[in-house]
Amino acid sequence: MEGGGFRGIFTAGVLDTFLENNLLFPYAVGVSAGAAYSVSYASRQHGRNLEVNRRFTADPRYFSLGNYVKKRTFFDWEFMYKEVPLKHIPFDYKTFGVSSTRLRIGITNCETGKAEYRDANKLAPDDFKQLLAASSALPFIAQKIQIGTNFYMDGGIADSIPVDQGFADGCKRLVIVLTRNAGYRKKSSKLIPLIKATYRKSPQLAEALITRADRYNAVLDKIERLEKEGLIFVIRPKAPITVSRTENDPVKLEALYMTAQAEMKEVLPQLQKWLADKVVPESAMKL
Repeated sequence: MEGGGFRGIFTAGVLDTFLENNLLFPYAVGVSAGAAYSVSYASRQHGRNLEVNRRFTADPRYFSLGNYVKKRTFFDWEFMYKEVPLKHIPFDYKTFGVSSTRLRIGITNCETGKAEYRDANKLAPDDFKQLLAASSALPFIAQKIQIGTNFYMDGGIADSIPVDQGFADGCKRLVIVLTRNAGYRKKSSKLIPLIKATYRKSPQLAEALITRADRYNAVLDKIERLEKEGLIFVIRPKAPITVSRTENDPVKLEALYMTAQAEMKEVLPQLQKWLADKVVPESAMKL
């Protein structure tokens, strides 16, 4: 599951369709919003992401300029990933901890500029909050997140679509959930001077940001090839998503969730057939 900020509500709609049809995958890996929305899939809480959207995405405690003025981040991680799941819309940590879905979350090491992946299921609430915050800490609008002795940011910086990680973790076939339509390619950043200035003390992180478009497009090319080979099944929006990664209007986001649900009605039979086939192409042995 790739990220995309609030565009990830599309992924939430896909994951709820999985739950509705008892598609309980043994393994999942996500970065940024792909990770944030997937935890409720692993905890088997259908509709929880939609409820959070309805009640809190427009709440200034969740995402606002006021947060940035006070804390230098638009997101209040303590509120988002601890107070909400513990007090307002309970997250089922117990079910998550014993879930048959092993969830791995990607984060970007600010010193090395490389992706690191952590198992999420057994984490205590404070560690759960830190890992999700790190994976969701978007450049420019959030600060680095400390985990242990290292600092981390948005997992999508180093590895926007963790296809290789899925294979590295032992999967022979993968279902990929994207938040961009077919044919999309990322344009090179026009903010290179700003990136270099903002992250001058983290040159490897800056380099990862500068080269992100090229690496993202390369993995999209790889996905197209693997899809043709039958090694992966790709779920993506039919049309370009018009909401931005920072769009926090609950009405617009719910419309995108519903779009995902509607499109999955057409995709689901194809996916179920692909899953039932269980044929691993010979190319899988070369990965």
